[in-house]
Amino acid sequence: MSDPPAPRQAVIEWGWAGRALEEPSGDAHAVVECRGGAVVALLDGLGHGFEAAEASRAAIPVIEAHAGEPVDALVQRCHEALRKTRGAVMSVAWFDVLDSSLTWVGVGNVDCVLIRALRIGQSRNEAISTRGGVVGYRLPSLRVDRIAVSRGDVLVMATDGIRSTFGAGVSPHAAAQEIAESVLTGYAKGNDDAHVVVARYLGADP
Repeated sequence: MSDPPAPRQAVIEWGWAGRALEEPSGDAHAVVECRGGAVVALLDGLGHGFEAAEASRAAIPVIEAHAGEPVDALVQRCHEALRKTRGAVMSVAWFDVLDSSLTWVGVGNVDCVLIRALRIGQSRNEAISTRGGVVGYRLPSLRVDRIAVSRGDVLVMATDGIRSTFGAGVSPHAAAQEIAESVLTGYAKGNDDAHVVVARYLGADP
């Protein structure tokens, strides 16, 4: 299958930072911009080391090859690809430039927070829900959620090697790479692989 065509303008600005408890890291990410939007995915292979890395990395070419598909279809494809591995938890998000929306689905404990560029009410942060399960082993009934996004909104995804309070330390106007590095530095637990992916919506046309 050929790669999905890239958009004429960037849909997102993104960056990542990671730290392995032992090499190779069991965490992995995929970010693909294509016609109509951009997909952002973060995976955490169960355990540590080579078998965990094998599980998470098995999903990357699947996501890259099918980036324009619905997020639940991507998770289903990854589930099939990971059946012979120990499995992984993952979250997948799709920024849609046609209607300025964010669609996502999550399986297991990959935390996701949307940081609003403009404060709405009393809170800037919106936690993104996930469901229990293991991709490649026990896939739950997938629930796809969707919310509107505005130019400058920032999505932060983090594996469980990052403390879940990381959203409080995010400066929404910093560069995406700077945010990723600051979250890793400030919130990594030190007893697990840690990985952060940050994507800022640019509101570009397809």
